[in-house]
Amino acid sequence: MAHRSLHDLLARQVAAAPDRVAALCKRDGEFRPSTWAELGERVERLARALVRLGVAPGDRVCLIAETSLEWVFVDLAVVRAGGVTVPIYTAEVPDGVAFVATDSGAVLVFAQDVAQVRKLRRERAKLGNVRGVVQLHGTPELGDGWVTTLAEVEQQGAAPGSELTGRDVAPDDVATIIYTAGTTGRPKGAVLTHANLLYEAEAIEHIRLVGDDDLQLLYLPLAHSLGKVLVVAWLGTGHTLAFAESPAAVMNNLLEVRPTFMAGVPRHYERIYANVVSRALEAGAITSRLFVEATALSARRGEAETHHRSLSTLDSLRFSALRRLVFDRVAAGLREALGGRMRLMISGGAPLSPKIAWFLRDAGLMVLEGYGLAESSAATTVNRPDRWRIGSVGLPLPGTHLRIAADGEVLLKGRGVMRQYWQNPEATREVLDGDGWLHTGDIGFIDGGGFLHITDRKKDIIVTAGGKNVAPQKLENLLQSHPLISHAVVHGDRRKFVSALLTLDTGGLRALAAEQGLGNGSYAELTQKHEVRRVVEGIVEGFNEQLASFEAVRRFKILEHDFSIDSGELAPSMKVKRRVVYERYRDIFDGFYDERY
Repeated sequence: MAHRSLHDLLARQVAAAPDRVAALCKRDGEFRPSTWAELGERVERLARALVRLGVAPGDRVCLIAETSLEWVFVDLAVVRAGGVTVPIYTAEVPDGVAFVATDSGAVLVFAQDVAQVRKLRRERAKLGNVRGVVQLHGTPELGDGWVTTLAEVEQQGAAPGSELTGRDVAPDDVATIIYTAGTTGRPKGAVLTHANLLYEAEAIEHIRLVGDDDLQLLYLPLAHSLGKVLVVAWLGTGHTLAFAESPAAVMNNLLEVRPTFMAGVPRHYERIYANVVSRALEAGAITSRLFVEATALSARRGEAETHHRSLSTLDSLRFSALRRLVFDRVAAGLREALGGRMRLMISGGAPLSPKIAWFLRDAGLMVLEGYGLAESSAATTVNRPDRWRIGSVGLPLPGTHLRIAADGEVLLKGRGVMRQYWQNPEATREVLDGDGWLHTGDIGFIDGGGFLHITDRKKDIIVTAGGKNVAPQKLENLLQSHPLISHAVVHGDRRKFVSALLTLDTGGLRALAAEQGLGNGSYAELTQKHEVRRVVEGIVEGFNEQLASFEAVRRFKILEHDFSIDSGELAPSMKVKRRVVYERYRDIFDGFYDERY
């Protein structure tokens, strides 16, 4: 192995191109550059300070902050000092923050601001090992010495010294512990070594997914394994990484930065699609009619490709005409909205609706879907610019092996697979067998071209009273592909039919209210209007036509609020906590099957 640690990747970039722009950050109203040499110097300085603060090799350091260059250089400084980074989502509640900090045995916590520090203070009695907190931004509220600022800590490392001597890290040393989202209970910490993450860097560089001449815009949370691997890819290839101001500012930042590469979650692409749909439907009767026909043909063409068929001659001619009339215009608008230089985009973290992927493909936007887990260092399979198949999550990275178990579960093996769950041998044995295969808990299949397809979660499969197996994610993704529907949770295990709880997209709901003349009522009021119910019924009935009879959603309810992290229905990774929803809305689900309904 050419490199022994993540720090080696950084050192290589510093040595090879010290004056090259490594990162772009928004400061004083504009994106300003930082070179590899500047980043390297700052990492060394903070690493020396951490050693002087008593961080020993193997010590865990928590990091609860927004995605930023500060997050990255703190992470790199921790591993440079021989420590282990333990990221925490900023959306995590105080009890969740305390759990991760105590379970990992963290000795130090870096926190974004006063709001994050308050969570730690609230749970301080539980944080026995935490000797102090470093606040990245703002002034600490209390002068009790427990909280200091990043600037003060960096100053301690300003004086040169030999404190980093002997802090060399071996490939098998732990680099990070990433706690899973915990959709049903307490999260588990996936232990990833430097070797795991170096493998990701090598594999991504090998398949040429991103190159040294790319400019990446990053907004995904770095507490998520996908965000982590995007940073590793940056260190490995040496391209320029621009940090978005916030997820809400991404569309503006795209115009300022003009990136060539970006990764996002499916919701990001769903919103792009919904925005295109809304504009088209508001553009007049003729344009609207042409757009609807083009969208339908795009989906039909994609379905035909999936089944290795071709469109009829008539449909092919119609699609060619509509490509010029509709998709060429959409493509021009998308190029402009994405900054004009976007080469490709990655989708990960959850399934992307094929309908949306086909539409964006036909509009000239390459969105490559990938798959992975925290337990597999995030990137495991991915579609490639020269070989991709919509509806799949791609081909395995070089050196990663796939196998489908007898019950349909996807098994993984390779250098990216975690060592273990932190201090949890029982949970480790449940997912890692004696031959080193990781049991993912996902159900899927490998097609004739070697592409992996994920169909559902093993434990989420619904078996109806009639003995039919139903994959809830398939139905949920189908429903959520409509711009009006924000979230869908289907139900029906051991029941006579499938039902669903739905929440609506705020923007889509407002647009519908204006179209229907429903006024400016609250979200709760508008969702319960019979006019809205009637529209959603049409959407559900339309999707049911694409499903087998036993899969069709027979009854549904629109909730008066959307799911959120604060309400406990979404994990910090934005995935729905299915079991929480089932339990919280048990009466509604039971009511669907009441004979008097």
